[in-house]
Amino acid sequence: MPIAHLKPAPGLPPMTSRDTADTVQIMLARIATEGRAAVEDYAARLDGWTGEIVVPTAELEAAEDRIDPALRDAIRYAHANIRAFAEAQRASITEFETELRPGLTCGQRLLPVGCAGAYVPGGRYAHIASALMTITTARAAGVPRVIACSPPRAEAPGIPPAILYAMHLAGADTVLNLGGVQAVAALAQGHYGPAADILVGPGNAFVAEAKRQLFGRTGIDMVAGPTDSMVIADATADPALVALDLAGQAEHGANSPVWLVTDCPALAEAVATAMPATLGRLPQPNRDAASAAWDALGEIILCETREEMARFADTTGPEHLHVQAHDLDWWLARLASYGSLFLGAETTVAFGDKAAGPNHVLPTSGAARYTGGLSVHKFLKTVTWQRATADALPDLARATAVISRAEGMEGHALTADARLPR
Repeated sequence: MPIAHLKPAPGLPPMTSRDTADTVQIMLARIATEGRAAVEDYAARLDGWTGEIVVPTAELEAAEDRIDPALRDAIRYAHANIRAFAEAQRASITEFETELRPGLTCGQRLLPVGCAGAYVPGGRYAHIASALMTITTARAAGVPRVIACSPPRAEAPGIPPAILYAMHLAGADTVLNLGGVQAVAALAQGHYGPAADILVGPGNAFVAEAKRQLFGRTGIDMVAGPTDSMVIADATADPALVALDLAGQAEHGANSPVWLVTDCPALAEAVATAMPATLGRLPQPNRDAASAAWDALGEIILCETREEMARFADTTGPEHLHVQAHDLDWWLARLASYGSLFLGAETTVAFGDKAAGPNHVLPTSGAARYTGGLSVHKFLKTVTWQRATADALPDLARATAVISRAEGMEGHALTADARLPR
């Protein structure tokens, strides 16, 4: 039986429109020429912010007292998990040196970048967890300077105190009341501190496009599109829970795909039937966003076997992949293409999004087929070195000279010849 799309979707629109790319290009060029004046003009016109750009240290320190104690404790819990996981990642990779042949020693060093720029979204939702995920991970990697930014809100005023507290707890050195293209440009071009060597963190289409255009001169974590999520479920799954997990991720917005992949027709039918009422449990405007995502981009795919389900997931490369099926060890060993994997009905993507520990800045739009998400590795440069002594020179220099001349590179050959013993 071929794979059946019981609820098909038309597919995603292009990640970046030509209008978005052109607007970003113009803004980046103007900021590069005019500096802070252009940044602050865009902040005033686009975000209505005319206050201080650099958040005073006293305001960062006072943020803890401006939030509910239960929220403060939850942020501390999440930060501890994220930091512990990132530190374990850092400990899993090491520097080394090895003598390949007598007299030829080579090695690897792990060097953190000098400055990281962390973008924390602040549109419809206050992305507290994004501040923890980006800044904490940079610190665990050993980055000596982290500059963070988030869109200011008129009613706060400025960045909401919960985000400020998370930024301060995670270890940001400088925090900027900035969002959008102007924030990304200010970080990359160094208008309020050293220029960032790498830009990390999710954002809207304009932020993603700004990072894409700046890549090369500045490193980036990834070019991220709309968030997406897939649930793999078999006959053992609870259709009400599956429907809720799909609705919870569709809440991100109308352009966020969600998929159910199953080998059980009864489960597929039960989830489809449950979705309208499940979506109705969300408050407005979350309900409208999630309903639009489910109507336009939600899919139910019926497969014949679990191997067929796994192949479909690997081909799609979802950002979040949640398995609610028996024999979880089989799925862990078999699946190979996802941003982050969630095993069993007891977990949920929201745990990873907020507090479990692994990073929530993940590849989207199928990029999980070739890359992973944000980690300490993104902030580290793996560089190599080599040293040769007289014992290695005869064979090493001769081989280099022969290969160089075969390639037509006489200058290279001569530098090797000059090292041959005379």
